[in-house]
Amino acid sequence: MNWYGLKAIYYHEMDRMRRTLFQSLISPIISTSLYFVVFGSAIGSRITEINGVSYGSFIVPGMIMLTILTQSISNASFGIFFPKFTNTVYELLAAPLSSFEIIIGFVGAAATKSLIIGCIIIATAGIFVDLNIEHPFIMIFFLVLTSVTFALFGFMIGIWADNFEKLQLIPILIITPLVFLGGSFYSIDMLPEFWQKVSLLNPVLYLVSGFRWSFYEIADVSIFTSLITIFFFLFSCLAIIIYSFSKGYKIKN
Repeated sequence: MNWYGLKAIYYHEMDRMRRTLFQSLISPIISTSLYFVVFGSAIGSRITEINGVSYGSFIVPGMIMLTILTQSISNASFGIFFPKFTNTVYELLAAPLSSFEIIIGFVGAAATKSLIIGCIIIATAGIFVDLNIEHPFIMIFFLVLTSVTFALFGFMIGIWADNFEKLQLIPILIITPLVFLGGSFYSIDMLPEFWQKVSLLNPVLYLVSGFRWSFYEIADVSIFTSLITIFFFLFSCLAIIIYSFSKGYKIKN
């Protein structure tokens, strides 16, 4: 394992967060506050509780998942896309680094940024509502697992994309709608039976449900089903990325 090369990639990507500090840290705090104003106050005045939890507290895990998913994908996809765009990716490929080490460097940095932002959102949410985390270690485990998984997914998007439009296509048209329709701000028990069954086809539902269980021990699906789903997605993304590197798909050509 080339630790020097791996750390060089990791620190270079983390340094980009320092250069865009307002966008990386302040923006999520403002967005979280706006969610509480709109959802917590306006809608919360009509929906007081869901499964015995106040609506303001209920939406916190969903807000965290929304930010974690979008930030992980954005950071990882841009991290590998920009070297491709500037043709500096060939310097990485020529360096004494394996494909796995390159992946760890980029994905590790993207996941770290998402975890930092996730912690900031939890602290910000604590200002507005009373948070009760029943299983803190499971909560941290879900945070790390989700950050790494969707950083891998974002890395995969960055490899596939060959322009800035494609880079934003999947996050905007697919991921964001799936998060909003995945029980982030409501329980699927509130939906008609038909739409409950349709919601079960949404993979994001399992992430939000498992993460919410770590807070309040309430979930739309089993915690074990949530873990199986996210692990399956993680290993699928990892396998696709390793295969893409081995074939040089949109990297070497």
